[in-house]
Amino acid sequence: MKGFSRSSLFAMRQMVAFFSPQFEFVPQPVGQMPWGHVRTLLTKVKTVDTALLYAQNCIENGWSRSVLEWQIEQRFHERAGKAIGNFTKTLPAPQSELVQQSLKDPYVFDFLTLTPQAVERDIENQLVAQITRFLLELGKGFAFLGRQYPLAANGKDYFLDLLFYHTRLKCYVVIELKAGEFKPEYIGKLNFYLSAVDDQLRTPDDQPTIGLILCKDKDKLDVEYALRDINKPMGVSSFIGKDIPLSVQSQLPSVEEIEVELAAQVRHDSGAAE
Repeated sequence: MKGFSRSSLFAMRQMVAFFSPQFEFVPQPVGQMPWGHVRTLLTKVKTVDTALLYAQNCIENGWSRSVLEWQIEQRFHERAGKAIGNFTKTLPAPQSELVQQSLKDPYVFDFLTLTPQAVERDIENQLVAQITRFLLELGKGFAFLGRQYPLAANGKDYFLDLLFYHTRLKCYVVIELKAGEFKPEYIGKLNFYLSAVDDQLRTPDDQPTIGLILCKDKDKLDVEYALRDINKPMGVSSFIGKDIPLSVQSQLPSVEEIEVELAAQVRHDSGAAE
């Protein structure tokens, strides 16, 4: 074979040296990746196990090179499978392992811009407005079914923050958003929602519905105590956005100020047209 550049030859040698202490041949997931992806792993990942984790996810999720670089920058390998949950107690293997592997902690929603006074609806609005990036961070398999999804139970109306169906896990996923710190009482409400979805939406072919609480912060012991005797599969993860400090927020115009400025601009434009 001919035509390889000097840098490519050195990269090929680097690849063999990187994997040879553990493998006789280059591992299959790495061999299935485009060469540009392999070069990215060699330059940005330090250990073989971490490289294999990214290679496997590249193959399973169809990550482009830019997505792979973004996932490495967001330290996907430190967050995958880290959600605190009760899945091993509430789901049979291998479903429990698949669910655990599909969830992260924390989730990085770097497109969220939140003030200290942000409420759940603010978070929900921004997540839905950026649904493509939201789904990318959730991972492959999540199909978005709706926000404030309506359910009726015992003559009363209830609304789920976000409802998904996971095509790989074959189950509904209810996500509840919390702008502040985790509170144990959130588990009871989510347990109620999961029961309602199982009764009203789940078919005989579906696996049990799982729930995920996304909150700004949490205490691991609080979550473990809250989940200890719960029979529905659920987990709790935190999320990271871009907080706007109060010092910066105070310098931003209010909605009312923006409306006044827009109205003045419209009047000015109308006068100029006349």
